[in-house]
Amino acid sequence: MKTVPPVHRIALLFNGSKIYDRGIISGIGNYLSSTRVSWDLFLEEDFLCRLKGIERWQGDGIIADFDDPLIGEALAGIKLPVVAVGGSYQDERAYPKGIPYVATDNHALIKAAYEHLIEAGLTRFACFSLPEAQANRWAQEREQAFRRLLQRDGLHAEVYRGLGTSAPLWDSAVEQQIAWLQSLPKPIGIIAVTDARARQLLQACLTAGIAVPEQVALIGIDNDPLTRTLTRVPLSSVVQGTDTMGRTAARLLHQMLHGMPSSGTHILIPPDTVNVQASSLHQPLGDPYVMQALLFIRQYACQGIKTAQVAAYVGVSRSSLESHFRRVRGCSVHDEILRFKLAAAANGLENTGLAIAEIARDCGFRSAQYLHTVFRREFGCTPREYQQDVNAAVQYPSA
Repeated sequence: MKTVPPVHRIALLFNGSKIYDRGIISGIGNYLSSTRVSWDLFLEEDFLCRLKGIERWQGDGIIADFDDPLIGEALAGIKLPVVAVGGSYQDERAYPKGIPYVATDNHALIKAAYEHLIEAGLTRFACFSLPEAQANRWAQEREQAFRRLLQRDGLHAEVYRGLGTSAPLWDSAVEQQIAWLQSLPKPIGIIAVTDARARQLLQACLTAGIAVPEQVALIGIDNDPLTRTLTRVPLSSVVQGTDTMGRTAARLLHQMLHGMPSSGTHILIPPDTVNVQASSLHQPLGDPYVMQALLFIRQYACQGIKTAQVAAYVGVSRSSLESHFRRVRGCSVHDEILRFKLAAAANGLENTGLAIAEIARDCGFRSAQYLHTVFRREFGCTPREYQQDVNAAVQYPSA
């Protein structure tokens, strides 16, 4: 007779509007799929966390996001097994008492971003954070990690928190961001504590005419695909190990449900990788005309702009701009536009399920056939072959 594993009723207390929480939930699901564990999961239908009545919930266990201080308060006296997830703390006393805690390693996240900017050749650095608040404790931990790293290296740590995000304060927030950006020495590398924060700063740079990444190289944290669609310049980001966090939290709760003690366990999960995009690929350029032109090209290359339009934006003749480009970049303005369009097309082939004709149109190519011709010339393969190679690499990664 087959033994059927017991079904446990588990509550997941997360706010699925955030890519971080969704990644952890996905990791929990992946753990369930790879084991014989049988859980009946309680989640709100809109994947948001509502705590009213949670203390009366008649279940077997809870996995919860303890970065939200209200969740920690609501679960303080609960008798069920609880696994907490959240950000790491420098001070061990900040962790919840007697509860296993799976943490994203805030120090390692900032260190990965910082080392990437150093590798890009930068020597000045700043951090764009969030206003100090209990709900933003993880952001303050990232600030402190940034300060420690720069203090270690004998560098000045510039930290700017700015205003919170709200409709009434938006204009003032943008004005203050631009004023801060203009006050910074250039070139400079800036680490934003989230992609959402990085997107705001990137938009402020574009509004103020500050060249990214030549004057300001920018990197965020979260690798949020939604944020990437809202930025004209592709945003670099540190990828958090949220899938591993979710799997680890599920494993701990599974063990607790079967009598294994886990209280007081702290597990730090490092970032997965850095997704390097155009926003942090700093190249020292001394030519202001080329910097202005690149700023315009990165924003509008996929809209079919021509060399004459770039020259008009910069305010010089077409022949003069071509001369500057050949001296500084070793290519024509047209080549630079094409290079950016091809990079956007390659990214679309890798990360979207769109048809090649749609990708060609979105990236400013007049037809799929023209994309096919140019892609083959530059990459040595057709767009379809490139897409097939990417899909094969995802399905059958090398050991």
